Amino acid sequence: MGSSPKYGWLLADADVRRWYENVARGSKVTADVYLRRFGAFCEHFKTSPGQLVTLSESELYNMLLDYVSFLEGDGCAGSYVKSALKAVKSWLAHNGIDIHRKIKIRGADDTPTLRDERIPTQQELRRIFLSADKKARIACVLVAHSGLRLMTLGNYTGTDGLGVRDLPEMRVEGNQVIIERAPTIIIVGSELSKAGHQYFTFLSEEGCEYLKDYLEERMARGERITPNSPIIRPKVAPKPFIRTVNVGDMIREAIRGAGFNWRPYVLRAYFDTQLMIAESKGLILRDYRQFFMGHKGDIEARYTTNKCRLPESVIEDMREAYRRSQEYLQTITYGIGRESIVEELKRHMLLVAGFTPEEISKLDLRGLSDEEFQEIIRERLMAGGEDCVQRVVSLEEVDKYLRTGWLYVASLPDGRVIIKKPG
Repeated sequence: MGSSPKYGWLLADADVRRWYENVARGSKVTADVYLRRFGAFCEHFKTSPGQLVTLSESELYNMLLDYVSFLEGDGCAGSYVKSALKAVKSWLAHNGIDIHRKIKIRGADDTPTLRDERIPTQQELRRIFLSADKKARIACVLVAHSGLRLMTLGNYTGTDGLGVRDLPEMRVEGNQVIIERAPTIIIVGSELSKAGHQYFTFLSEEGCEYLKDYLEERMARGERITPNSPIIRPKVAPKPFIRTVNVGDMIREAIRGAGFNWRPYVLRAYFDTQLMIAESKGLILRDYRQFFMGHKGDIEARYTTNKCRLPESVIEDMREAYRRSQEYLQTITYGIGRESIVEELKRHMLLVAGFTPEEISKLDLRGLSDEEFQEIIRERLMAGGEDCVQRVVSLEEVDKYLRTGWLYVASLPDGRVIIKKPG
């Protein structure tokens, strides 16, 4: 039985239970939502699931139209109305009944709660981290700095979630947590991936510090941390892992404590947006960003085809790209060494010389000697000849060039923009 006690009586009907269990095989969350929506529909019309399937297609169509009018009159969002109809139609389809005539829903794809939502700044994310306790802070940083979904930290039922075993570069020695590499890799298993495939992402240096602090505090209180231990421990222990709803509540409380009214998932949007900025500056490839988000794409296809293995050189290149980009994620400024400054300078010189961000990401900028770097620049400039394929223009000039077919390449620290000719 699902977590819908108000409408649990519906499951006493064997056919309703079969429908519910069939939907739950795809998603337990969807099954529970459908049960609630369908129960409310039956309650509104004072009918039963069995009586519904005896009605004609025209009678059912009219009932659905009336229900849409009722919900819209009651002030329900279009997205809620759409969800309610999907639940009822799912039950009817289970019984071989399809409603073919279209039903118009005002604002079916509108999400009023998201309309005015914006992405936090790094300073605002810092306030969220500071308002949270250690447990909530690690939940926040795993979403904001690693792009993890809430269900990855703990699934809907609390039977699975992110564990110590999923951070292979972390180990426990005595009463200490040792993270061998930072940024450190996080393996997301197929059971915890929304798209149903295994992938990996990274956790920032700042996130590693929060994780070490949280786990060592748990050990100081007498907990024995093993590879099977959850990264985020549930408040009470009827289930081995924290439930998704509790992860959301915990993050929401931290956000409210910082003075904001955002949803927990705004932290995942922060990860995507900040890496998009890093991508525009040639620090990370789009394919890497999409892979870290758990989306399907070229890297995911290669990773899956090779049975969840990538060459070590590719993994290290992805780690290095994340490391370069983490300055746009972290809320603490770590010391920038001379090597990083020189590397950033080389990157911008390559952009000006006509290299694309994708080409730059394939170069070992730290490993290149000054002579090798100068030769690369010289060869590109000589190859360009008189036919200038890229230009550096002011922000005010960009619109003029884009209208004539030029393409955006990247932004420079001084506010100017690199553009290139098409083709």
